[in-house]
Parts: sequence; C-alpha cells; structure tokens
Amino acid sequence: MDESTDATRRIVLVHGIWNARSWLTPLARRLRGDGFEVDVFGYPSIVGGPEPAITALVDRLRGGPPVHLVGHSLGGMIALEALRRAPDLPVQRVVCLGSPLCGSQAARSLGQRRWTAPVLGRSGTLLQAGCAPWAGSVPVGMVAGNVARGIGRLIARLDGESDGTVGLSETRLPGLAAHCVVPASHTGLVFSADAARQAARFLREGRFDGQD
Repeated sequence: MDESTDATRRIVLVHGIWNARSWLTPLARRLRGDGFEVDVFGYPSIVGGPEPAITALVDRLRGGPPVHLVGHSLGGMIALEALRRAPDLPVQRVVCLGSPLCGSQAARSLGQRRWTAPVLGRSGTLLQAGCAPWAGSVPVGMVAGNVARGIGRLIARLDGESDGTVGLSETRLPGLAAHCVVPASHTGLVFSADAARQAARFLREGRFDGQD
C-alpha cells in the first residue's frame, strides 16, 4: 500500500440532495470513532446544484493535505466529477454510499412530471444522466444498500434489488475499484454501522470486507 495513503486519516464527507451538513453527523461520528479526522462539505443541492458545488469542492481541496472523500448519493457523484475536472487534487480514495452513478430511474420519473420536476432543482440533470465510466487514478469504492424502503419505490419501478431509492444496478459504474452491499435503505446508509465499517476498511486498505 502507498505509504501516503496509509497515513491519510482525513475525510471530507459530501451530503446528497435535500440534505444539509448536519445530516451526516451519525456517519461522521462513527468514522471519528474509528480514528479518522472528519469534516463535512455542504452545498445548496436544489438552488445551487452540482456545478457550483463541484467548483467549490475543487477549490477547497486544491493545495491542501491528502484527504479521502466519502459521498452519500448525489454527494458521491459530485466527488467523482470534482476529480474528473481536477485530477491533480490530493485525494487518496473515494467511497460512494448508494450513489446512482449510472443514473437514477427515480430521478428520471420525477423529471418527467411537470409538478414533480422542481423538487430536483438544478441537480436533476446529473442525477438523471449519471456519470461517465470511471477512468481516473483515484480508487473508488461503492457501498450500496439492499433494503427496499424509500420514496423511490413510490415514484418509479426499480428493477432488481434496490435500497428503496436507488437500484443496485445503478451503483455499478464501470471502473470502480470495489463494490459491496450492506443491509440498509438509501437513507439508512448514513446511519448504518455496516456502511461506516466498510467505508473505513476501503479508505484504509482499498478493499471491502470479504474481498481480496
């Protein structure tokens, strides 16, 4: 393992749509208990959207010390797009929690209805389209949930297993270094001890439990 990666204990958390910095408090607490130094990056996900958030995250990280990124849902997509735009950032590893990197059917269903499209705000385009396959040098791991409880089931047909909002197939972006599934809903990933444990393992070792 790269010595600089092994020594990195700093994490920046990035929240998802409709959330604020405080939403990630349970996850931050678990990761701090595991010995990491944790900070949270906040942004206006509806009125601002991904573009200013990506720019602000790049500005925040550029020239700073080595750091890991952990993003829940839309936050993971913003983390990847920041690295795609600025591959020189001092980011060692990234963990996405339930991020619909391949595009969200739930978001597309919301976007097709005139009376529901506004709830996505300026984040709708990225959530609907997803991210391009990952070809960056930074290893990216995905922690997905398979407990189908969430608003996604009410607004869209999710084929196969899901976390209630994001289908497992929507989390399997080509180019990811590792992928694992924990018993949690989309919202529950932030509160899940299993998700936090797997995230910490990947940030330390570049793999999840049970993977060589």
